[in-house]
Amino acid sequence: MITFGEWLPDQSDLNSSGVTVAQNVIPGARGYRPFYGLSEVSGAATNRLRGIYATKDDSNTVFVFAGDQGKLYKMNNGTFALADISDTGGYGMSGEEQWKFVKFGNDVIAAGSDSDTLQKFTVGTDTAFSAISGAPAAKYMAVVRDFVVTANVAYSSNTYRSRVRWSQINDATAWAVGTAQADVQDIADAGHITGLVGGEFGVVLLEKAIARMQYVGSPLIFTFEKVETGHGCNYPNSVAALGPTQVFYLADDGFFFFNGSQSVPIGAEKVDSFFFDDVNFKYIDRLSSVIDPETQTVMWSYADRESTGEPNRILVYNYAVQKWSIIHLEHEFLGSSLTPNLTLEALDNLSSSIDALDTSLDSRFYAGGFFQLSASKDKKLQTLTGQPLDAVIETQEFEGANMRKSLLRGVTPYVTARDVPPTISIQVSSRNKQIDPITFGAEVSLNDDNNCPVRSNGRYHRVRVNASGTWRYALGVDVDAVALGKR
Repeated sequence: MITFGEWLPDQSDLNSSGVTVAQNVIPGARGYRPFYGLSEVSGAATNRLRGIYATKDDSNTVFVFAGDQGKLYKMNNGTFALADISDTGGYGMSGEEQWKFVKFGNDVIAAGSDSDTLQKFTVGTDTAFSAISGAPAAKYMAVVRDFVVTANVAYSSNTYRSRVRWSQINDATAWAVGTAQADVQDIADAGHITGLVGGEFGVVLLEKAIARMQYVGSPLIFTFEKVETGHGCNYPNSVAALGPTQVFYLADDGFFFFNGSQSVPIGAEKVDSFFFDDVNFKYIDRLSSVIDPETQTVMWSYADRESTGEPNRILVYNYAVQKWSIIHLEHEFLGSSLTPNLTLEALDNLSSSIDALDTSLDSRFYAGGFFQLSASKDKKLQTLTGQPLDAVIETQEFEGANMRKSLLRGVTPYVTARDVPPTISIQVSSRNKQIDPITFGAEVSLNDDNNCPVRSNGRYHRVRVNASGTWRYALGVDVDAVALGKR
């Protein structure tokens, strides 16, 4: 069997240890699993969404928040409408700024622009966000131990791109510097701050360095140690983290994993060159990133070179098995949420017919309170729980017979099914020289003998497997090849 190995677009196709295409799939330890499409959840916002966040109160009621360039919203769990809960006058996000959210006690705090002071919404009490008096505006925000920490901040009519500022201890509403351990710290000679990760200690990502922020108490409060110099995160909104020891980001030299002490390249000789050739740098600021712990993957959303602005690609990295894949999907923003609390009556607001629901009734989406990979499209909150996307996997290029032409007479794809058999077909590309163009033949369906009969001759071959419907796992192919005579 020719197994579906790791997707390695940066390496030569001939006799590669992996596959040449892994589209609309999630990489696994062996082969690939399906990736699910969008399923509409909410009503529309005024503009495209730039942030998604969800939390639960003590009674397990789910609160889903979102934001666009001028408003903050809370989704109604019954009607799924996005209710405007902005502070008076709304907000003034510019460029491609994105909302960041944290929860501190019962307060949900939002930040993300140079012009809007930190916003607070007390769960169970407030009906709208309001500005936190004395707090800065900030592009990045996290909770580090007992403090709300901001970075790349603006206040008092000044902007500080390399400054970190934090609240008073155990009080997200008090920001007077010099009182109750609230303070600021500039990180010199490392460029602008491009990301911030919280936890037991903080990680500050800058253009030319990564610094660790460690609580030490009075009088210093926090110490800042540059654990990496000369190398940092060059792309804001590319940072995704499970915590300060599991941070993923994009730099000018590729994708990296920061373990709390040092950065390790994860895209070198795999996908880095592919990404930089594929991304549309005109819209690089539309990057968004998220971690899906359910599939143990980190994902980066971007616009490719054919896009006119909207993201249409998602690069997927399975950090458990260290393998990549790519998704072709038009969307606006990539994030995460929680499944809302649903009643039978609420389902009527999702669809007029149970049969027309995009998400299977077996999905935990309907249970409420579970983590959910989410996105936005058409200014609406969507979940990635729809129908499986049509998948395409292509083998490496191989010789059917050593140093000579061969005839491929049949291909058996190994794709397993769920309850309903999926639709499986194959295509073959054969060529005589490495410099010849790659052209695939017509699709051939799987017959009752578990074979796709083909006739394709050449020196070098590759097989494309197309899978649609409710398939479960794609493992590889077997080929029936016979050597042809030499002249």
